Amino acid sequence: MSLRVLVADDAILFRRVISDALTSLPEVEVVGTAANGKLALQKVRELKPDLLTLDVEMPETDGLAVLDALRQSGDRVAVIVVSALTRRGGDLTLRALEKGAFDFITKPESASPEEGRAAIQRELAPRLRALAHRLAVRNILHAPTARPMPAPKPVAADLAGIAGRMSRLSTPASRPELVLIGVSTGGPNALARLLPQLPKDLGVPVLIVQHMPPVFTQALAESLAAKSAIRVREAAPGDVLEPNTAYIAPGGKQMRVAAGPSHTRVIQITDDPPENNCRPAVDYLFRSVAAHFPGQAMAVILTGMGNDGTLGLRLLKRQGCFVIAQDEASCVVYGMPKSAVEAGVTDVILPIESIAARITALLRGGRS
Repeated sequence: MSLRVLVADDAILFRRVISDALTSLPEVEVVGTAANGKLALQKVRELKPDLLTLDVEMPETDGLAVLDALRQSGDRVAVIVVSALTRRGGDLTLRALEKGAFDFITKPESASPEEGRAAIQRELAPRLRALAHRLAVRNILHAPTARPMPAPKPVAADLAGIAGRMSRLSTPASRPELVLIGVSTGGPNALARLLPQLPKDLGVPVLIVQHMPPVFTQALAESLAAKSAIRVREAAPGDVLEPNTAYIAPGGKQMRVAAGPSHTRVIQITDDPPENNCRPAVDYLFRSVAAHFPGQAMAVILTGMGNDGTLGLRLLKRQGCFVIAQDEASCVVYGMPKSAVEAGVTDVILPIESIAARITALLRGGRS
């Protein structure tokens, strides 16, 4: 089954480049294009695409207004935002994600249409695979069942006792001194639901790797800071970790933690190569903590494509790190958490709404 895509962009060149990139991908059909938001809404109603690629800065009706209209009309088309790699583009993209966009890509700065098409194809291909899987799961869940499933037989067991034993088993042996978070697709919304629930006296620093390009992470940090009781900032080279502060790895860079003077922990920002096709990479951060601060962290792996973070979690887990994975139902893409769960390096799987409370409880009452 082909994924039907509508392309909306006010620049004819980008409409053509994006359409060509999509057409070259397997099982993708470009069903139409639109030069502005008003036309995009009209064609969504007429063509019923599975996906809309949406420029956020368009005349007449911009991308944000399109997302508002889609939400009000109940149209279930998925949206991937196509944004300029600028500060304004970052701000608008975050707002688009808050309004329900599935993900985003940035417009290439390549000199030729051929290079631009190849860059867009590389960015879109994994996102379309993730979206196709999500749509397939949604269709299965909404398909009518032939007959109701029989009710499970009652089991004579001490359920309260079992729950209590499981709770004790899934508690870290000592109070963590760092919280590490790795996240990708769907991350801005996941973080916007998690960080504001953390108390201002959390007591430890939080280190976050969100897969994002340069510029965008500063906008993300400012957006989250406005919503959260703890401080949130984009990390800078030489930052000394402070409690009750979340540090977001800057886009396009790698972030690690090293020992500083007087028993401090210091952030280092590098231009080291991408890992798992990502920079910043979750594995890069997790590995540095495992190397320099063994047994001192707890980790959280959230929504995202791929398996970034799993290798780092293997190292952390050997040192007794407690690991929380986001559950599939609340993920935009159940890729990174699934990889960690299947590798056997997680302790609990929770919906995004429950993760902050679990972090706080573990920090308040780690087992002695």
